[in-house]
Amino acid sequence: MKRYIKTRRNMSESSKVASGDTVPDPHNTEALHRLSTEQLQNVPGVEVVGMPALNEEIREIVIVDASALDIDLNQGKIAKIENLETLTQVETLCLRQNLIKKIEGLSTLVHLKELDLYDNQLEVIENLEELRNLEQLDLSFNRLKTIEGLDNLLSLQKLYFVHNKIERIQNIEHLVQLRMLELGANRIRVIENLSPLTRLTSLFLGKNKLTKIEGLDTLVNLTCLSLQSNRLVKMEGLDALVNLQELYLSDNGIERIEGMEHNLQLNTLDLASNRIQKIENVSHLVELQEFWFNDNRMDDWKDLEELAPIKILETVYFERNPLWKDPENAGQADPNYRRKVKLALPQVRQIDATLCK
Repeated sequence: MKRYIKTRRNMSESSKVASGDTVPDPHNTEALHRLSTEQLQNVPGVEVVGMPALNEEIREIVIVDASALDIDLNQGKIAKIENLETLTQVETLCLRQNLIKKIEGLSTLVHLKELDLYDNQLEVIENLEELRNLEQLDLSFNRLKTIEGLDNLLSLQKLYFVHNKIERIQNIEHLVQLRMLELGANRIRVIENLSPLTRLTSLFLGKNKLTKIEGLDTLVNLTCLSLQSNRLVKMEGLDALVNLQELYLSDNGIERIEGMEHNLQLNTLDLASNRIQKIENVSHLVELQEFWFNDNRMDDWKDLEELAPIKILETVYFERNPLWKDPENAGQADPNYRRKVKLALPQVRQIDATLCK
């Protein structure tokens, strides 16, 4: 059975889908990603003729409106990218959560700015040479082992590779327009080959196999750095990141807070689930608003004095540190825990997940 989709521009934002939710702007790709195929059939401006049964494989896609700017084929059981040649004006194409094994059939989409192939079965990055205007590419949740095939994509600003099998950061040095790079949940052991990407503002390398913070000296425009769930034991290599606002280092093996003398713009510091015994070397971070320090080894209430000078500090997490625990009831919080935190840090509005009264 064929699935026919017709997309009309300027849909009403007040339209309703079957669930009763408000339909997002059709040019808001992130919002459209949340709609299932079944919901899309109720969106004004999208005509779906002959919807297949839930267990029926979609064999052919026919686009009726060749002037469409945004096409969303999310969760369509699509096995092959085909029949898109007429979409010469399309700027956004979403093929999330399908059964696609090969990137193909896109060479005529020269105006494409966003391509989403999240959650498919891709093993190779290929056939993207003609997409020179592409600004955002999402290849997350596939089976990729190597970064390749991006030679002509010089306009890329956002690149996503979450949850693949990538072992090295490579073949992206020429993508100097990149603002965001997401490589979380891969098999990367070394931070490398990023020096030319000086426009990066967000870098995500969580859940890899990194043992050292390095290779970041030229990334002076970074505002967000995530290195959660790696094998780090030392805070280092952060000196050049003078514009950093968010630093995420939870779930590592870090033993001491250090190396942030020049990160004066930090507003969020995540050090949860490490091996740190003492809060130190943070009193100079006067812009800090969020300090996440749960599941460490702090046992001295005097450590909180290090945070006292930070007048705009709003949220702290200390739960499951030794000082949090009730000495008479293992595994439970000390009944006086919250009161003691508030006395030491009266400026704080939230302790752990609970707002202060």
